[in-house]
Amino acid sequence: MRSAHPTFVLVDCLTLWLSNILCTQPDTLESRLQRLYSAILAAQGQLVLVSNEVGWSIVPENKLARLFRDEQGRLNQRVAALCDEVTLVAAGLPLRLKGSA
Repeated sequence: MRSAHPTFVLVDCLTLWLSNILCTQPDTLESRLQRLYSAILAAQGQLVLVSNEVGWSIVPENKLARLFRDEQGRLNQRVAALCDEVTLVAAGLPLRLKGSA
């Protein structure tokens, strides 16, 4: 039986998801990203994705940390492009970046 209530899915967080891939199976990153993007586009109901902004700091010294920072930035950009609304939360204050007020 289908529920009369709309679906609400919270994904927390894309940053940890990406970190786990880069540290365990980096060669699968591109295929996993494509599956994530497809799942976002196919989602029914309301989908809320949580991600961290990691590019506002110093450039990391080690190669893996730089790769992570760059890939996280690309992931955030791509996911934001797919979403109807994007909100940045800093110090507990929401700043609408995309979508209706």
